[in-house]
Amino acid sequence: MIAPRQPVIELRNLHRYFGKTRAVHDVSFEVYAGEVFGYIGPNGAGKTTSMRILATLDEPTAGDAFVDGFSVVDDPDRVRRRLGFMPDYFGTYDDVNVREYLDFFARAYGLIGRERKLAIDSVMEFTLLNTLAEKPINGLSKGMKQRLCLGRTMIHNPSVLILDEPAAGLDPRARIELREMIDQLADLGKAILVSSHILTELAEMCDRVAIIEKGELLATGSVDEISGHRELVSRVWIRILDDLEPLATWLTQRGDIKDIEIDSGRIACTHEGGQENQANLLREVVAAGFRVSEFSSKAKTLEDVFLHVTDGKVQ
Repeated sequence: MIAPRQPVIELRNLHRYFGKTRAVHDVSFEVYAGEVFGYIGPNGAGKTTSMRILATLDEPTAGDAFVDGFSVVDDPDRVRRRLGFMPDYFGTYDDVNVREYLDFFARAYGLIGRERKLAIDSVMEFTLLNTLAEKPINGLSKGMKQRLCLGRTMIHNPSVLILDEPAAGLDPRARIELREMIDQLADLGKAILVSSHILTELAEMCDRVAIIEKGELLATGSVDEISGHRELVSRVWIRILDDLEPLATWLTQRGDIKDIEIDSGRIACTHEGGQENQANLLREVVAAGFRVSEFSSKAKTLEDVFLHVTDGKVQ
């Protein structure tokens, strides 16, 4: 019998209140080794508060969070050894270069001698900062500073990475390179929790996502799973070899079709349901005698899911 897979990150009925403000209210989800998990929500939704609790920088009002099975409340020291936290903003120091900065944090984690040198060299090679080892931090570009912060986060080789808005303010190339590094870290078996406002990027890199608004978790799963559960709609285009009017009339009789238009020699319509429903629609169109030469749809994006699930509420 195969033992069930154990989560590396677990939020269990997590609550964090600030007076009457419920920054985090009864949030639960799990992240597994080798998984990139996206944490999505508007400003003030509770993302950073949740991440700070996981990083042992804040304590929950109720509930608990676990890293590698250790409680952030009862075993914060053990959690810190297993976790790297990259905040949305990090401070730098005057007159410190890249190597010295990483060396400082390696020493803070108790790395000594050859072990510390290997850790620094490995991180600089991974983040492509090895050619900038002697460059002062205040002379680095925004993208290079983000690489440096990621390097600081992984200097002690943690099994869990918490990345809060890591791509904020980066140019397109820097965002692509950062995404590639995150993918490589997941391939190494690390559990990665990442928040971002750039939803298209999260959709490309994340295995699953959680959507939070006003402190409450609204949905968890893959984009497809959330789309299916929420009965989202999609735009469908159908081209046939015959006159389009009979097909348009046939479609108007269906309860799952709306907004029918004849556009550029094909039918465009709004269809309720996911991919399985679209497959059924195509089969029924063919069964009705229409000779279909094209059937396509616009896949729902993470932005579509986010807008559909959330109401834009703030606290």
